[in-house]
Amino acid sequence: MRILLAEDDMKLGKLIQYMLQQKGHFVDWVTSGDMAYEYAMFDPYEIIILDWMMPVESGIDACKRLRENGCESSILMLTARDSIEDRVVGLDGGADDYLVKPFEFEELFARIRALARRTNLKIQKETIAFGEFTLDRTQKLVKRWDSVIQLSPREFQILDLLVQNKGIVISRDRIIERVWGMESEVNSNIIESYIKLLRRKMGLDETGTMIKTIRGIGYKLEE
Repeated sequence: MRILLAEDDMKLGKLIQYMLQQKGHFVDWVTSGDMAYEYAMFDPYEIIILDWMMPVESGIDACKRLRENGCESSILMLTARDSIEDRVVGLDGGADDYLVKPFEFEELFARIRALARRTNLKIQKETIAFGEFTLDRTQKLVKRWDSVIQLSPREFQILDLLVQNKGIVISRDRIIERVWGMESEVNSNIIESYIKLLRRKMGLDETGTMIKTIRGIGYKLEE
């Protein structure tokens, strides 16, 4: 599943992301409510996990704003607040479930499974065709007609991000956050090198056919 995690505690956020990834989930991790809102409105997620207390915009405020703007993802609220009044506020604010810190990961996994069973969000296609290519998100494969193109995990992640957002410009910073993580020291020159490798392996010319460079901003995939 695609999961968005919003948690400003760096140690806990990194641990939750790791544990969920070990379960086979695709996890984006942000550290504030406003970032969670931006990510959730840009990409579809089956599950959104929001910490209640975060800087800039709290998890509960982000939850309310998401619901007001039509977000249908299942939302799980994480908080140290354990009073009945707080739970009611969280659920009335649009959350589907509530988990009190500290928690056991087995309970977190169980709550995610329960939310996934009743989510209204359409499951993303696992195989996406674009031009002469097919991207298989389950097997992490890319094919040109019937021939498999050998990509590294990071090359696949970059291509997957571009394919999911066909026609939309993806900034270099966003690629770094999504593929390497927020604490990465990767720079734009490394991203450009990966894009060149992708084009070469896919048999695309360097002028940007299909994977276009938007000067000073980032990249866009066009068929």
